[in-house]
Amino acid sequence: MENYTFNSFTLQLEGLKVTEDYMYPVFFFLFFSYLFIILVNVGILVLVCIDKSLHQPMYLIFCNLPFNDIFASTVLVPRFLIDMLKSPSERLISYYECVVQAFTTHLSVAFVLVAILLGLTVRLNRCRTLITNPYCDNASLFKLSCEDVFVNNIYGLIFTVVLFTGSIGSMVLTYSKITVVCLTSKNKSLNGKALKTCSTHLFVYLVLSLSGLLIIILHRFPQYSDYRKLSAIVGHIVTGSLNPIIYGVQSQEIRKFISKLLHSRKILS
Repeated sequence: MENYTFNSFTLQLEGLKVTEDYMYPVFFFLFFSYLFIILVNVGILVLVCIDKSLHQPMYLIFCNLPFNDIFASTVLVPRFLIDMLKSPSERLISYYECVVQAFTTHLSVAFVLVAILLGLTVRLNRCRTLITNPYCDNASLFKLSCEDVFVNNIYGLIFTVVLFTGSIGSMVLTYSKITVVCLTSKNKSLNGKALKTCSTHLFVYLVLSLSGLLIIILHRFPQYSDYRKLSAIVGHIVTGSLNPIIYGVQSQEIRKFISKLLHSRKILS
């Protein structure tokens, strides 16, 4: 029978269920993945700032991606790595810290809807202290309550439908227009560049969307919690690593700047 502790301000994070043999390999994989995400994304931000040829609207908008990747990874990964080195009973987090982490986790997705969703969750009384996730999100928070969470579930499903419908709708509209332009244009070079850019962007979008969708679905099936955790980690690590590679390497201006930098270093050496 489950023990209930009402409105406790100290919560326990379940984390990943990793055996001792695999704990350090997994730890170092995530650690170096995080370092890679930070170094590459910071590098792109610095590059755009110092190279005047990149001071264009497209690249200023593009800066949102590395900033978002740095922000999302830093909110989750360092705390997750620290908890991996602790025993399950020592993976504690305060309720308010958990709420802040859940808010920042969802912040890059949709500000207003998440604020309302978390507002509904915070109003609930809590009778559990175990977060069945490596990090805090809204679904994990309202699972702490023994009250009827029907309203939260309905609003969460509406939020998911609105988010995915808007996201997929905008993607279909955008790619439809690009396809029409490519079909009507006789410029093979332009068409090839558009196809390359769109295909890689679509790949990252699908990884992020499928990861998010799996997390939402698997929250409804507690017996598959390990798959949900894996999906969450993949969503943050893979997209955070792929964005700078795909968008940075594809930019001709960025490639030229990097080649000039490397060439100048060879001359100095």
